[in-house]
Amino acid sequence: MLAMMVEAENQLGECVLWCERSGRVLWTDILGATLAVHTLATGKTQHWAMPEPLASFALTDDDDRLLLGLASQLAFFDFSTQAITPICKVEEGLPTRLNDGRCDRQGRFVFGTFHHQEPRERVGCYWRLNGALQLERLPLPGCAIANSICFSPDGATMYYCNSPDRAIRCCDYDVATGAISGDRIFAQVPGASGEPDGSCIDADGYLWNAQWGASQVVRYAPDGSVERVVETPALQPSCVSIGGSALDQLLVTSARVGMAEPAVHDGGLFRGALDGIRGLPETRFKYQI
Repeated sequence: MLAMMVEAENQLGECVLWCERSGRVLWTDILGATLAVHTLATGKTQHWAMPEPLASFALTDDDDRLLLGLASQLAFFDFSTQAITPICKVEEGLPTRLNDGRCDRQGRFVFGTFHHQEPRERVGCYWRLNGALQLERLPLPGCAIANSICFSPDGATMYYCNSPDRAIRCCDYDVATGAISGDRIFAQVPGASGEPDGSCIDADGYLWNAQWGASQVVRYAPDGSVERVVETPALQPSCVSIGGSALDQLLVTSARVGMAEPAVHDGGLFRGALDGIRGLPETRFKYQI
């Protein structure tokens, strides 16, 4: 079902997003400290070097500007000038870096962090940046590798995980205030199925999750049951999005980090047609400056 879209050879491809305004696919190679953008109409791929690893990012209402989740801080990036404008540092003094992140349906950026030392311990946290550029720590359990952050179509449910737990969790999320309650397990990932990594939600409220080390993407129904499994050419799929002009293309990043002899597919960007399934436009960060 999935075919190579870009032979990216990413060390740690992540955070794939579709921009419906520009017809572009965006993703990052975290370890390569690189932002990549592929224009569907032309087949052209561009790259921008970042000053430190770029873990995640969000589109904004300004088509020229991204919100960056760099290893140590949040910042804005302007495509036209390549200017990077710092916003704030995150978890200074801790052995962590930023990791997975996505906007809630109100346009606030929600993200978690990653413990970059072995053994991985739950020293990281989950955070939210609001439109006034104020940072708030979320009342969720500590994490070693934060992933799978996404929101139901109505914004009332937040999904997230600590990857080593092999479980995707969810909680009730107040759409107005962002208050969190009712934290619970949404889906358990069997040990043989790898670890849950990046996720997205489709228009029917089903969750798509890339499962690291298992060569698969799993679609979960709103009740947490497995609806389908999509095999991936790469061993380490890392993040998913749904894009294309009709929002009917599954997009998947992958990684080759830790592999002694990666195959040509490992680290690539893949896509596949979705029959009768549609995605949602990516929620953009809404800032008030």
